[in-house]
Amino acid sequence: MAGNTTNPALEPDTDSPIGPGLEFAQFGAGCFWGVELAFQRVEGVVKTEVGYSQGHVPDPTYKLVCTGSTKHAEVVRIQFDPSLCPYANLLAVFWDRHDPTTLNRQRGDVGTQYRSGIYYYNQEQARLAQETMEAKQKELKDKTIVTEILPAKRFYRAEEYHQQYLEKGGGQGSKQSAAKGCNDPIRCYG
Repeated sequence: MAGNTTNPALEPDTDSPIGPGLEFAQFGAGCFWGVELAFQRVEGVVKTEVGYSQGHVPDPTYKLVCTGSTKHAEVVRIQFDPSLCPYANLLAVFWDRHDPTTLNRQRGDVGTQYRSGIYYYNQEQARLAQETMEAKQKELKDKTIVTEILPAKRFYRAEEYHQQYLEKGGGQGSKQSAAKGCNDPIRCYG
């Protein structure tokens, strides 16, 4: 191969959390709107952003990701305070929020961007992800989990209108609560 080129999309996510003592977590669990709202409601979660990761195209757009050609997953990147919210709490929300046994789909959303994934930032997150996946697999018995567990790659923030989409009212103008501890059902709509 000529030259010494690198693809930034394939590099690790090297951003830094907004404050001292905070950590990142990154999950793909179908359409990022509902997943983001679920994590916004968790005590100890300081910030959520939706975006694209695990693909091979730098600076992808929503339209491009939806073609399936970039191999990105729709993800939620979370900044959390581990003294208030252990990573295991985030994993519990992840496993409860989606069906980890459907390959490249969640309900009516179909495509590689909707795959199930845990994208870790350190070896402790990787270990806990694997342990919880094994426990969930025992619980599911006859269904096979297809969740990928991989190092977090470069995170590309989605377009602004996607950020906190359901909290802002989504396409129907019906705002949903992102209050900590809220148990209202999450309604996904475009």
